[in-house]
Amino acid sequence: MSTSHRRRRDIAAEVTRTIIARLEAGTPPWSRPWSLTGEGGRPLRHEGTPYNGINCLWLWSIADACGYRSRYWMTAKQARDLGGNVRRDARPSMSIYASSFRKAGAPGLMSETPSRLIRFLRHYTVYNADEIDGLPSYYYPRDVAPTPTLLSLRQKEIDAFFAAIPAEVREGGDRAYFHPLLDYVQMPKAGSFRSADARASTLGHELSHWTGGAARLDRTFGKRFGDDAYAVEELVATLSEAMICAELGLPTELHDSHASYIGSWLSCLRADKRVLFTAASKADQAFNYLRAFSRAEATATPQKLAA
Repeated sequence: MSTSHRRRRDIAAEVTRTIIARLEAGTPPWSRPWSLTGEGGRPLRHEGTPYNGINCLWLWSIADACGYRSRYWMTAKQARDLGGNVRRDARPSMSIYASSFRKAGAPGLMSETPSRLIRFLRHYTVYNADEIDGLPSYYYPRDVAPTPTLLSLRQKEIDAFFAAIPAEVREGGDRAYFHPLLDYVQMPKAGSFRSADARASTLGHELSHWTGGAARLDRTFGKRFGDDAYAVEELVATLSEAMICAELGLPTELHDSHASYIGSWLSCLRADKRVLFTAASKADQAFNYLRAFSRAEATATPQKLAA
């Protein structure tokens, strides 16, 4: 009975409704001030692996709504194996994964119709470590001091992440944007930003747009989303920006220039429950594409020194 219930559950619709409610309340889940809520970052599985795609966005949303500060999520069995116990009043959430099966073709007068691959979403129940007693201490958050306004304590990590990305970044003017035809990112001068963290957040957003260029991830939405394609691209860049901020331990905030998109995002989400899953997947691709440059640089450095 429980299995059939899970199969009937419309996971895509449920997740979309939750995110819509957060947007309508004016609190996008990816705008959480990570540096002020414990150690921040992407949600983690019990063994420390970060969640990706829709799970990252979904668990951020649940943590924000419930006030959880721990990054860790796990099943009741995983908690027991670690010596912990899920509290009786703990609120269950779900970890989502895609599954599929092949439906055999039907016989016809001339030949059998081809089989079809049917894709669907499944889930299993997880709990936040905040609602589990007896876990090792590192599963529970520690307070982290806010970043000073004029100097980022994370500047070394910021520089290492962005310096390795081979995008052309120009400075000047009063706007930040990616120019798709000339393939460069425009940024105001560093002193124009209220903090080094704010500049890094904005740069992450514009570089996320840069990843969609034809020579890179070739990200287009025109055929599927029509007039909403630009709003979906903006959602992808905003989610990717949030992942970058989480990776670097930066606070991520909804910039004024993005606020006008909330109405468009709501319209897209209400019209198509798959939009959020597509945007989260594309944002994950953009984030991983950008992160790969700094990781490749770090791997190559010992070889350069040895040479």
